[in-house]
Amino acid sequence: MIHILFAAAEALWVDYEAVLRDALDAHGLTYMLDTDLPPEVVDYIIYAPNSPLQDFTPYTRLKAVLNLWAGVEAVVGNETLKVPLARMVDDEGLTAGMVQWVTGHVLRHHLGMDAQIVNPDHVWQPKVPPLTTERPVTILGMGALGQACAAALVGLGFPVRGWSRSPRDVPGVTCLHGKPGLIDALRGAEVVVLLLPDTPATQNVLDAKRLGLLSPGAFVINPGRGALIEDQALLAALDSGQVAHATLDVFRVEPLPADHAFWAHPRVTVTPHIAADTRPASAAKVVAENIHRSETGQPLLHLVDRAAGY
Repeated sequence: MIHILFAAAEALWVDYEAVLRDALDAHGLTYMLDTDLPPEVVDYIIYAPNSPLQDFTPYTRLKAVLNLWAGVEAVVGNETLKVPLARMVDDEGLTAGMVQWVTGHVLRHHLGMDAQIVNPDHVWQPKVPPLTTERPVTILGMGALGQACAAALVGLGFPVRGWSRSPRDVPGVTCLHGKPGLIDALRGAEVVVLLLPDTPATQNVLDAKRLGLLSPGAFVINPGRGALIEDQALLAALDSGQVAHATLDVFRVEPLPADHAFWAHPRVTVTPHIAADTRPASAAKVVAENIHRSETGQPLLHLVDRAAGY
């Protein structure tokens, strides 16, 4: 009997229970799944970092923690967590949601749609946008989500540069890495999409100096993590016109405080952390696959590198 503890926000249990059971049953596993199990019998924890469970010490039989989020910055440094930690990567729903959100906002800015949607003075402005082949896009972060977004944008004809901290080879994408590669990736970019994890090495990756490398009037799109951008530097770049518009889905403090400058700035779009979310039905399959792999002696998928922070 495999004992599986669901340790996430209480409201999520209603959404996850049935789909998790279906996914576990599909692998022929014999299990007990609940939100309340004696710590000493628990084999696996299905986890969200905002769970009340923060001390893993009592879970003496624990084999792995299976995170429901792609982001692990809130748990990766937990010193009581000694077992393998896997994050949510190949959730087809999460990936599809991110690709659709990113593609939609890149096209929105590329086509200049805001000027037509909000035109209270009824000004006739026959400004024809360039073709996608004339609009270079840079994606910072070429993990699973970055690669999926890059593939969609390449398919639309955008020239895409992708930057990561380690080498990548993605069809149709000019892949760059390391500190020198970051400069080359940003220089002359007209759209920048941030999809990096939040680690000490990535915080403020888009600061005043690097914002200055972009093509004047560039667009910044951040569905990654709030700490990737230096807020005051971005506001200054918006005020100067170096950045024409920023569409931001993630912030250093969430919910974004009502008095934050981003709310009032005319060239900032705030979306409430909705770019991509874990979908229970598809996430359950990823979790069940990992439990099955562990129980059959196979390596876990999407293991977190504690040193790298993701």
